Amino acid sequence: MQHEIKKWRYTLEHTIELYISMGKNFRFVGFFLLLFPLLGQAQKGYELGGWLGLSQYYGDLNTSINIKKPGIAGGLNARYNFNNRLSTKASLNYGRIAADDDLSNNNFERRRNLDFKSNIFDFTAVGEFNFFDYKHGSKLEFWTPYVGLGFSVFRYNPTTKLGDTKYSLRDFGTEGQAVGEEYLLFSGGATLTGGVKWDLNRDWSMNAEISLRKLFTDYIDDVSTVYTDKNTLRTRRGDTAVLLSDKSIDSAISTPGSQRGNSKDNDTYVFIGISIMRYFGDIPCPKVSKN
Repeated sequence: MQHEIKKWRYTLEHTIELYISMGKNFRFVGFFLLLFPLLGQAQKGYELGGWLGLSQYYGDLNTSINIKKPGIAGGLNARYNFNNRLSTKASLNYGRIAADDDLSNNNFERRRNLDFKSNIFDFTAVGEFNFFDYKHGSKLEFWTPYVGLGFSVFRYNPTTKLGDTKYSLRDFGTEGQAVGEEYLLFSGGATLTGGVKWDLNRDWSMNAEISLRKLFTDYIDDVSTVYTDKNTLRTRRGDTAVLLSDKSIDSAISTPGSQRGNSKDNDTYVFIGISIMRYFGDIPCPKVSKN
């Protein structure tokens, strides 16, 4: 059983690694999609449903493509099918993300000793392309792999604990932000999705999907640049801010101006889930030959 779990985890981690690599070049993916002809008899209609699964964060506090501290995730989907190949989907999503340097294999990260948790509230809109003709109610064309490109907007709020007390990290300007110049708790990102759709019957279908957001912010984990001067931070924000900004177990790594994060690579989060969708639309009759 443990062998099978390790095997599935290994496969999932390498799938995510591929998605992150593709996510860094969305223009290539978009051009790739345009090469496909729009085939098949039109089948218009919309679908409604919901999904459940996992959320996973990648960024300054999880720099390797490993599944560490996954959280629960879920949401509601609405899809409109333009034909058998093209559709658009909007979704409202929730995910719980977290990371902890204590779980890292990297010596610097373990010494840095930072951690965070955050709830993600996400709205996403994507255009989808079906690789095969997909017709609800068909006995032959009842499944297809698909990909999607779009955008997401989301709200986040990184938190951590000192003892038993939880703190919202943004409020303490942990990297030296002046009062009123803190990062926003709303941001967006470019979204890449992919998965498989298949019919259960004429009206109901299931989708297995992985979706990646390459974000426009590097502060989803409250870590991005360098350690700030502690005396200045104490004057601006108080002693608690100093404790939150530096939890290191080796004071040598947290001198002012030394690396705390990597501002050249924004954060990422991934949703992985299974959805059930209800189709509302007509099933077109096949065209009758005039010959």
